[in-house]
Amino acid sequence: MEGAADDLRFIRETLATAGSFTAVSGRGQMLVGATALAAAALSKHMFLGSGWMKVWLAEAALAIAITVWASERKARRLGVPLVSAVARKFVLALLPPLVAGAALTVALWFSGHRHLVPGVWLLLYGTAVVTGGSFSVRAVPLMGYCFMVLGCVALAAPLGWAWLLLGAGFGVLHIIFGAVIARKYGG
Repeated sequence: MEGAADDLRFIRETLATAGSFTAVSGRGQMLVGATALAAAALSKHMFLGSGWMKVWLAEAALAIAITVWASERKARRLGVPLVSAVARKFVLALLPPLVAGAALTVALWFSGHRHLVPGVWLLLYGTAVVTGGSFSVRAVPLMGYCFMVLGCVALAAPLGWAWLLLGAGFGVLHIIFGAVIARKYGG
């Protein structure tokens, strides 16, 4: 019996390192989408002021916490390690575009080009999701490409659309793709 448990553990670990990062929680992404819709509504009339930035930074922190918590729960439920070689690749591919987005946010914010921040966020978050998603299920990079399209639209759109495009991206796209992931990939 002990040998069978060891064999099962070995098989699970081998699949976790050889396959894709499946601990992305669709339900967690749906919750992230709901909180992003609330942030979009809350920031609608703030027009890129300091209050607007505070709302979206709080939303980003909340989204990270929800994502980690929900991914950990899904990994535990599926019996796969949350920390694995493929998970490490997922995170390492995700981080460079996110760091670039943070650096560009600071540069644009303090140089007086705040109107570009929503487009940069959507575009570089989408890029992060595409690159990290190359180690995950097919729905994840597809979601990233949708974010990238919205980012391009936001860079050309009037400032008054920022709240709507951020809500469409961080809210609606997370809810739609979260539902797909939850339905097709086990939660």
